[in-house]
Amino acid sequence: MKFIKFNIIAFILFNCSIGVAQQLPQFTQYMYNTISINPAYAGSRETLSIVGLHRSQWVGLEGAPTTQTLSLHTPLRNEKIGLGFSFINDELGYENLSYLYGDFSYTIQTSEKAKLSFGLKGGFTSYSLDPEYRASQAEDPTIRGIEDRWSPNIGAGLYWNTNRWYLGLSAPRILNTDNNREQGYAALERISYYFTGGYVFDLSESTKFKPAMLLKATNGAPLSFDLTANFLFNEKLWLGAGYRFDERAGEFAGLVDFQISKQMRIGYSYGYPISDLRPYTSGTHEILLMFEVFKSKRVKSPRYF
Repeated sequence: MKFIKFNIIAFILFNCSIGVAQQLPQFTQYMYNTISINPAYAGSRETLSIVGLHRSQWVGLEGAPTTQTLSLHTPLRNEKIGLGFSFINDELGYENLSYLYGDFSYTIQTSEKAKLSFGLKGGFTSYSLDPEYRASQAEDPTIRGIEDRWSPNIGAGLYWNTNRWYLGLSAPRILNTDNNREQGYAALERISYYFTGGYVFDLSESTKFKPAMLLKATNGAPLSFDLTANFLFNEKLWLGAGYRFDERAGEFAGLVDFQISKQMRIGYSYGYPISDLRPYTSGTHEILLMFEVFKSKRVKSPRYF
């Protein structure tokens, strides 16, 4: 059974990355980690915002992905300018990818309540392959030619929002990077395009409803679509559910998020796969911690995204 599990996970991981395209990890709580995919989001929360996230995907499968992220962003004294930083560490079987990027945004007022931000992202992606696995596959040209290295990349994005809705469009990695030296084989970091959106509805004085979506399109890979619905109770407790449509790894998810204080929020999500992996895994766990520093009266309204 262990051999069967490993072959299933290896097939999915390596067909999603080495064989087709290396892609940024995707999160169930994507609406709270927007800076990782869209540089125009930098500074949009009107204060210093720090987010840490851990994701254990397909628990129970040997070599299943685990991901950690740390990001921070803030507006400057000139509130039109925002700066951000994000780090992602992604373990996928025998592969390790690390992303270290900085973000810059510039915001203009498009109406009394709406703002449009333009963003640029720049940094480096590190790719490495487990040395023992590399040695065991020395004769395989799809593995033999893959290099361990840091590669520069850039990204861009747009973010249009009010305190009630948002729309975002971004491509966080624009340059194609080939990590394989062998002629006729490719290990590419390919371009992914993200379209995001959300809206907050008042259901009563104490209850709000926030649907959100993320559409991801990657050259050489199937479309991925996330749809999430959250309810907010007394400005403290978020409860919701999500669905990810993906040909290779679809998922249902439950989410809970608690505003411990004005500065601190903690969130948890559990995802259950609806793909061929279902018999072999107990699901996916994700923990999020957000901390924000309020040193001024800059924040003019509650931030729902």
